[in-house]
Amino acid sequence: MAQLTNKKVAFLATNGFEDSELTTPWEAVRSQGAEAVLIAPEAGTITGKNGHQQKVDLTTAEATPDQYHALVLPGGVVNGDTLRTDQPAVAFVREIFAQHKPVGVICHGGWILTDADVLQGRTLTSYPSLRTDLTNAGATWVDEEVVVDAGLVSSRVPDDLPAFCAKLVEEIGEGEHEGQTA
Repeated sequence: MAQLTNKKVAFLATNGFEDSELTTPWEAVRSQGAEAVLIAPEAGTITGKNGHQQKVDLTTAEATPDQYHALVLPGGVVNGDTLRTDQPAVAFVREIFAQHKPVGVICHGGWILTDADVLQGRTLTSYPSLRTDLTNAGATWVDEEVVVDAGLVSSRVPDDLPAFCAKLVEEIGEGEHEGQTA
């Protein structure tokens, strides 16, 4: 059960996140012993599109990638679109990749990966409407429940959460992946 003991997982989100795409992976990593930390562009509380509220632990300007073992990017159209315009968030994502750390991304969470310029030669999935943006950024897009590419775990929609969470926990447990790079 304590597979992720002593691991610290950053969750990067803002208002408009898909509620279950934050809460389900959050509970999955915590149930395996990891510490989950919510990072957002602004301090206070963020609210999901269905009303779930979550306290922000650190702002993107305060967060340091060195302190985390992995990153999770929940979806939600407004969440994904807003985060990609926050330069500290983009820099945080890029540095997590540069440090070869596992990243879990679901639905519209992948939008920020295009701005972080970390998709060249990578294979992933997402909500179908991101396909063109992801492929234009150099990725190979596939329509599968969950895709794992050297520490990058991706899924499409909330129905994929069981498979996504299982692979996310596995990849975080494995640690750094040399193929996971910016």
